[in-house]
Amino acid sequence: MQSLAKYVFQSGNNLCSGDHVSWHCALDNSESRIQHMLMTTDLQLKSAQTPFGSVDFVQIVGICADELRAAQQWNGAGILEMISRLPQAGGLWHITDMRRGESIFELEPNAHEEIERGFELEGSNLSGVSARCSWAEQDFSKSIVIKEKRDDRNSTSEEENEQMKTAYQKSLYSNNNDRLAGTSGYKSDDGKENSTMLESTELLHVKKLEGVHLIFNLEAGSLLPLAIRGRVKHGRHFTFKSILGETAITLVASSVTGTLVDVDNPYVAQGSWLQVLIPDDLAQDMAVTFHILTTPEVLSLPKTFSWPEKRLSITVVADKL
Repeated sequence: MQSLAKYVFQSGNNLCSGDHVSWHCALDNSESRIQHMLMTTDLQLKSAQTPFGSVDFVQIVGICADELRAAQQWNGAGILEMISRLPQAGGLWHITDMRRGESIFELEPNAHEEIERGFELEGSNLSGVSARCSWAEQDFSKSIVIKEKRDDRNSTSEEENEQMKTAYQKSLYSNNNDRLAGTSGYKSDDGKENSTMLESTELLHVKKLEGVHLIFNLEAGSLLPLAIRGRVKHGRHFTFKSILGETAITLVASSVTGTLVDVDNPYVAQGSWLQVLIPDDLAQDMAVTFHILTTPEVLSLPKTFSWPEKRLSITVVADKL
C-alpha cells in the first residue's frame, strides 16, 4: 500500500472504483497468484464530509493475471460483480485471500462467455493506460523518421508538462466516451461555439503531421486489440500515457468530438500529446491485424505493422526498452 500511495502522489492519478493496477508480483511477496489489484468502493466505510471536502474510501481487491486481463478487456465493475458471486474468489465483501489458487474462470465455467458477450455489446470502459510508448513524425515517401518524441522529460518545459498533464487527465476521465476533453473548442448541437476549452492547453504548440510512427513495448502493445475493438470500434477514444515522461498517444474514433484531428488532418500533435484518427475502415483492418497481439508469447520482436496508404506504422518492441 505504501508503494501504491507513492505512485498516486508522484503521478497525480487518483484511484477510483473500477480502476485496475498491474503489479506483476505477489502482493505479499510470496508465490501467490494474486499479483494485481482492482479498486472498488468500500462497502463498510461510507463517504465522509470534511472541512477540506469529501473523502471516499477505496478498497483494494487482489486478483490474478487472467482476471486483470478481463478487467482491461471489459471493465473492472463487471469483474468485481463476478467475484462477488463467487465466495471462493472473495464473495460479496471482495475479501482478498492470498492463498486463492483458482481464478474466476476456473471457478465459473461460463465466465469467458459472459465477458466476451459484455465486451462485444458494451465495449471497454478502460479509456487509457500508463505505458512505455513514444511516437515519431515520419515521411513515408522516403521512410525517414523526422523527429521522435521519446519518453524524455527534457523534451518539454516544466510549464508545458503541467499543461499536458492537465489536458491528458481531462481527456482520460471525461464522463463522455464520445468526446475528448482538453483539446480545443467544439460546436454543440445548436451550432454555438462551446467555451469549455481548457485555457491551459491554448498555448501549447499544435502541429499537423503528414505521417507518424508509433512505438509501444509489448505490455502496451498487447492492449492494442482492446483499444481498437473495445474502444475505437464503439466510437470512443483510448490513450497511452508514457510512464517515463509527458508523451501521450490518443487513438480517436471518427465519431469522437472535441478533437484536433479530422479526415484531412488525421495526425495532430499538441506539445508531446499526439492524436491519431482511426477511420472505420482502418479500425476494421486493425481489429483483424492486431489479433496476433492477443497471444504475445508467439511474437517475434520487434514487430512492425504498417499502413503506407494511411502514412501510419506501429512497432511493438520487447518490454525491456
